Amino acid sequence: MKLIQQLQRRTPLGWLQLNKEKSRLAVALAGIAFADILIFMQLGFRGALYDSNTAFIKNMDGDIVLVSPKAKNTQNLSTFTRRRLYQALDIEGVASAYPLYTSITTWNNPQTGLKSFIQVVGFDPNHAVFNIPELNQQLETLKIPQTVLFDRRSRGAYNQIISEIENGKIISTETEGKLIQIRGLFNLGASFGSDGFLMTSSQNFSLIFPKKNPASLSLGLLKLESGADPVQVAKALNYHLPDDVNVLTMEQFINHEIAYWSKESPVGFIFGLGTVMAFVVGVVIVYQVLSTDVNAHLKEYATFKAMGYRQRYLLLIVFEEAIILAVLGFFPGIILSLALYRVAAKATSLPLMLRLSRVIFVFILTLIMCMFSGGIATRKLQEADPADMF
Repeated sequence: MKLIQQLQRRTPLGWLQLNKEKSRLAVALAGIAFADILIFMQLGFRGALYDSNTAFIKNMDGDIVLVSPKAKNTQNLSTFTRRRLYQALDIEGVASAYPLYTSITTWNNPQTGLKSFIQVVGFDPNHAVFNIPELNQQLETLKIPQTVLFDRRSRGAYNQIISEIENGKIISTETEGKLIQIRGLFNLGASFGSDGFLMTSSQNFSLIFPKKNPASLSLGLLKLESGADPVQVAKALNYHLPDDVNVLTMEQFINHEIAYWSKESPVGFIFGLGTVMAFVVGVVIVYQVLSTDVNAHLKEYATFKAMGYRQRYLLLIVFEEAIILAVLGFFPGIILSLALYRVAAKATSLPLMLRLSRVIFVFILTLIMCMFSGGIATRKLQEADPADMF
């Protein structure tokens, strides 16, 4: 803050120097905008990675989840015995317990005939276990044999069949060698693990996957009595149930999913590394600009020293340039990033959103990037000795 106040009280020599070489300024701003775009895109894809893979969990209407200890993520859950669900009902505070079945499979796109990965979810249609209003309005439809509901936000070319379903047409296709009929739609979304979702009843799930044992669950969803503390109930369940099942609150389950994609999956690491590399690229670009500018005006800096100006004054000029570059380069970066977010979201069906928190974070990162580069470039000011220059 003190540095900014000092900059405000002095002649803007930094801006005058930058503005004198307009072509160099334009190149510098383009470089900073490019670095910001790289950072925005890497952070955007990492955020989409977490958001898309936790959307399934966040739309569950429950308080606690039972899951196999072997489960890695929501696309690779493993199974546990249905008995654990009944045993959970013995614990005080547990109001109801519902089984969930899920499996990743390939299916034939009814519109193109191409195969793609889809996540099939089976549950008891007598109970609403998801906070998806459109899905809950069609629970009776799921009781019809061979019936599924299709995720209209699935990745791929589905616009034609979506339009036909919305007009009341029943679409038939195949998955796992079984004939299924799409009788309705809902919204959930694709993820990095699957291209979308099919929702169906537990009975239809067993028809699609006859080799899967109905007594083996993918997830157990528990709803608690009003006023019950999920953390305390989860502790009681962990003590009461055997070690062949893990008990997680919804928050813990979401964190478990994020931890997998950020630590165990290479995808999360790649996006994190990409952000670091984008920052390094920005530092190099800004350093080259500021270093060139300092070299070009080294005699002027030496003159200032001969006139009695201290080293601190000269440093403020370079830091002024760094702040100006950071601010002016950030705005084209954010505008272009917003456009790229829209293009990428449409192409990938992923939830790419430019949140305010991300904008603030990248702006602060840009300031740090430019100030750090300015700090390196100021070392050349030590060479501005009047005795050597004249």
